[in-house]
Amino acid sequence: MMKQNLKICLNPILCCLLVGWMLTGLALPAWAQEPEDKPLTEADLKKMLFEDKQSQYHYLFLEAVSQLNAGKLELADSLLHQCLTLHPQGAEAYYAQGRLLAQQKKDTLALEKFEKAAALQPENSHYQERVAQYYIGTGMARRAAELGGGEMTLRDIASELEKPGRDPRDELPAPVLRTDVLSILGQLYNQQKNYGKMLSVLERIEQAEGTNEELTLSKMSVYEMMGDKESARKTLQQLADSHPNDVNYRVMLGNWLMQHGGQKKAYKLFTQALEEEPENGFVLASLYDYHNQVGDKEKAVALRDRILMSKDTEVQTKMTMLQQVIRDNEDHKGDSTEVLNLFKRMMKAHPKDAEVASLAAAYMSLKKMPQDTVMAALQHVIDIAPDNSPARLQLLRMYLPGKNWKKIIALCEEGAQFTPDEMAYYYYMAWAHVQQDEQPKAIDALKRGVSTINDKSDTELVSEFYSMMGDLLHQQGDQQGAFAAYDSCLQWKDDNIACLNNYAYFLSEDGQNLKRAEQMSYKTVTASPNNATYLDTYAWILFMQERYTEAKLYIDQALKNDTDSVQSAVIIEHAGDIYAMNGNIDQALKYWQEALKLAPKDDQALIERKIKQKKYIKK
Repeated sequence: MMKQNLKICLNPILCCLLVGWMLTGLALPAWAQEPEDKPLTEADLKKMLFEDKQSQYHYLFLEAVSQLNAGKLELADSLLHQCLTLHPQGAEAYYAQGRLLAQQKKDTLALEKFEKAAALQPENSHYQERVAQYYIGTGMARRAAELGGGEMTLRDIASELEKPGRDPRDELPAPVLRTDVLSILGQLYNQQKNYGKMLSVLERIEQAEGTNEELTLSKMSVYEMMGDKESARKTLQQLADSHPNDVNYRVMLGNWLMQHGGQKKAYKLFTQALEEEPENGFVLASLYDYHNQVGDKEKAVALRDRILMSKDTEVQTKMTMLQQVIRDNEDHKGDSTEVLNLFKRMMKAHPKDAEVASLAAAYMSLKKMPQDTVMAALQHVIDIAPDNSPARLQLLRMYLPGKNWKKIIALCEEGAQFTPDEMAYYYYMAWAHVQQDEQPKAIDALKRGVSTINDKSDTELVSEFYSMMGDLLHQQGDQQGAFAAYDSCLQWKDDNIACLNNYAYFLSEDGQNLKRAEQMSYKTVTASPNNATYLDTYAWILFMQERYTEAKLYIDQALKNDTDSVQSAVIIEHAGDIYAMNGNIDQALKYWQEALKLAPKDDQALIERKIKQKKYIKK
């Protein structure tokens, strides 16, 4: 008899160069600076930023960091792999991978990830310092060999730095004069806050490479760290003077002045730059920052809108400013209508901008606007960008409670045309077909999705994918295919409880490989000791091995925990079978009679024979 309590469970599965010492905030308007200690929270991003690939990346990254901090390394690793699939240049994701590997004591691999992060964001001093730390430690020998200075060279540098009055560079061979080695040395001096030696290293690099803007900015940063503001200002002034045709350097000087009480001088530089380049986003952003700082909110808002409405504004600038607007509004418990009106105006100005539409939909979700409104906003996103998988998947999940299976299938089919490698489409498609009793179509959808599976696929989703396929194939009478699918499921996730239960039960039905079936089933009752389905499966496997006394213990527990409003005919019939083989025919008859009332017509004949003959009859 087919196990009536078989369940196909929907599981909707589902951010090394010396210039790294730079204080990048000196070159950017304050609103664009994202302090590391005040990021958007996971909850905020989950609601605000899920629509486009970049936003999905940020959400997944924050989730990965959360799992990493919680010690769930396997899940964190999976999420970080997804991040880098979305954004292969995500420096913070590589850095997080390095942290994860460091926790696992895989130092060589960790160093590789830290180096990758540092190379992608050479301005991030935190990344550079972490690399330098690893060079001093476990990565020293390998890196030294690469640089040609010998293993002891860098170790000597590290040790000699502890001795006062010595500059170990003076006694090192030629290979160590290479700028990459000097950069490492600079990092070491930075860790020790030996700013004089850092300046000396910069001068040494200038001798080797010549003067450039990056080195000049690095020197300015060192002066800042030393507290020598005048030297820092002069260095930046020299840079601006040496590039008279590049307004950005003057704006950088203006931003520095803004941070050091020179608002009037900064404003003059900004307005002059704006006259030369009226649509320069960097200039406009800096002026916006100025008006905010001096309290002229009206002009600040006007500039903000000018930046946001301009077709020339870079996407990232636009998104950063919008996020800041949302954050400020939430922090001050402002009226969401103001933000919604801003989105409305932006979408009118940029009707084909999917990123703006995505963030608008996310904000609507954040503010718990009516579901129809949010769904319409998401539909608008995919109308503009039909390949926007995050928005489409969010819309799919919102359709699920309404059981609009045809709409769900249509959304999945369309999504698969634009993003054929998105495995979730085939999963949802299959699920919707199952709900419409279209098992062959569901199997076809799953088979289409199999081709998208790779070593970076989400483990949980792939496991559920194969589990559903196994259940459906078994329902269609393809036992061999079902068992192969179950094996694949368990290869991806060996503790998929639903798969273990159904696989074990079907093995027991055929009377084959009962020891393996018992092992799998035991895992389920250990993981979920109050689950009537799993207890029944385990009892039945024991029964099939003629271990009747043990089977009775577990079937009793199954009956006790079968609390559904309509109890399982299978569990009750099994109870009758087990009691009969334990010699209690009277109680067996009671269970069979009860099962007869609940069983489907196809199963009633066998139960009636058991009652008539007052004994267990093998199917």
